[in-house]
Amino acid sequence: MRNLKNQKGFTLVELAIVLVIIGIILGAVLKGQDVVQSARVKKFVNDAGRVWETVTWTYYDRMGRFPGDSGSYTETTAKDGIIGNNTNDDPKTDISNANFINPPTSPVRLGSYSFYVFLGNDGDATTPKNVLVICKAANCGTAFTADELDYIRAFDVAIDGSADAGVGQVRSGSGTLTVNDTKWLVTNAGTVKTTSGDWATTTDKALVYYFDRKK
Repeated sequence: MRNLKNQKGFTLVELAIVLVIIGIILGAVLKGQDVVQSARVKKFVNDAGRVWETVTWTYYDRMGRFPGDSGSYTETTAKDGIIGNNTNDDPKTDISNANFINPPTSPVRLGSYSFYVFLGNDGDATTPKNVLVICKAANCGTAFTADELDYIRAFDVAIDGSADAGVGQVRSGSGTLTVNDTKWLVTNAGTVKTTSGDWATTTDKALVYYFDRKK
């Protein structure tokens, strides 16, 4: 009985200090996860967007045309300012053969995520417009997951200032897209959204960036 009386437990103050320390550690872990995710998002916006856009415009400055706007001199629309508007247009070959730029990579990989990047036009029958397209699949046939849309929304915010899939230069593409992964080429961006709304996991298969002119 004397030994039991001599045993002491933790005081309320000591328990409070322990809880505060645990809270600080948990906060640091969660903050660290936020920092890591933020860094991955910034890398995605840079590697899948800024780098590709810079390469495209650098090529234009040096060559007087966009990569993939080469065509054939036997075609009446050769070098018409529209990427992928001719049979022989090949953005990947043009970029890879340009010794004045460092070729970007596709797919862009972020941990377990992969994003395929294409250059081309939206396939509009009246006035086709140049676009940069980002998909999760090489054939642009699979909708983004909720986690992948975190990256897509971040890209949208970086360009347009808000994450709206149907407004600004960044839009969502759904339906059937026409792409050629071996050429980094898109010749139809599918159904491009034209009304304001959020990005959707069930339908949105592509990020369509009108880098050259507005939709």
